[in-house]
Amino acid sequence: MTRFIHDQFAKQYLIELLIRFGQVEASKDISSEVRQIDIFFIPSPQATNNLNSLGLLGRIASTPVIIEPFRNPVTSTGILTCLGKLISIREQVARQSHQNNQPTNPSPKLWILSPTISPELLASCQATADESQWLKGIYFLPEIFKTAIVAIHQLPRTPETLWLRILGRGRVQQQAIRELETLPENNPWRESTIELVCNLLAILELRQRQQEELDAEEQELVMQLSPIYLQRLEEATQQGIEQGIERGAERERRNTVETLMLMRFGEIDAQLATIISSLIALSPSEFTPLLMELSRQELLARFGII
Repeated sequence: MTRFIHDQFAKQYLIELLIRFGQVEASKDISSEVRQIDIFFIPSPQATNNLNSLGLLGRIASTPVIIEPFRNPVTSTGILTCLGKLISIREQVARQSHQNNQPTNPSPKLWILSPTISPELLASCQATADESQWLKGIYFLPEIFKTAIVAIHQLPRTPETLWLRILGRGRVQQQAIRELETLPENNPWRESTIELVCNLLAILELRQRQQEELDAEEQELVMQLSPIYLQRLEEATQQGIEQGIERGAERERRNTVETLMLMRFGEIDAQLATIISSLIALSPSEFTPLLMELSRQELLARFGII
């Protein structure tokens, strides 16, 4: 259950970041077996340059990709399973191009996101770093496999890696969330990401209320997220109050307009009813003279009814 919650968060989060830049499919079925790809992304040609705003994640997603995020450190079995998915989807892409008599579309690359990874596992995969072209923490399998592993805990703590470090664990994820809070309010992903993080908190807190045990890492995450959640709740409450005040003022103006209409004309017929919205858009000092001084015909003509 715990892994499922974090897996769903990772999928929703990556979709939120990538959706405006191309075609995103989550839990994409492949072959006749019951297997699914977590994220399959094809960038739109016109969005390639804008992907730079996502830093390292944007660079990864600049070509068709399969993204497989792991909540727990990936194992050798996990890597082999991901490679099986990659082979299946590459065969599927080639088959569809052949059936449609079209040039073969670019085959996707596989990116495995792991919170940590052991040197022994990297060695067994013959995965090597290329820090001259990429950042620390990124390891490439031999070229034939078209696969890279991101060791999130090794990524440098820079704005470029923020959107990947949010998918880390423990202190790495907690630090990334603190950095998320300090982003400018006009950042296009700040609000939606904080909302997803708060949703994760709500689910974890629900599990606590149901007396399900959270691990120590999740308990720390709840403690870190609670102030953010309370702040968002306070902001939402204040916004609701302000909206309520505005709705109350509008109801008061409507009641005043309708009362004045009844006093002047004895009834509110269909034609008079059509100008109520226009009248309440005015201030009381503007609509009161109109209703008290103009005749019915003049009032309707004033708003273009006759």
